[in-house]
Amino acid sequence: AARLGATGFLISRCCLPLLKAKPGKAKRARTIFSSEQLARLEQEFARQQYLVGQERCVLASSLHLTEEQVKVWFQNRRIKWRKQSLEQQQAKLAKMG
Repeated sequence: AARLGATGFLISRCCLPLLKAKPGKAKRARTIFSSEQLARLEQEFARQQYLVGQERCVLASSLHLTEEQVKVWFQNRRIKWRKQSLEQQQAKLAKMG
């Protein structure tokens, strides 16, 4: 009725279904970018905020990343940039107000 789990604790049979992964896609591991990769990605973002097609392919290849990783990094970086821009505008308004 009970077994030893990976953590060393006893797990009763009634709890086992809660520990199983949900059906569908497995959760993807988070990409850890090297400092060199991040510097290059930031440099490209400063040059242009949207990277598509051949440009994304070439950048991904030169950084030893997939196109999907580069695409998602640019999406996330645009969100961060918009948030920072909004905060700067609000700070300016607060100063003036």
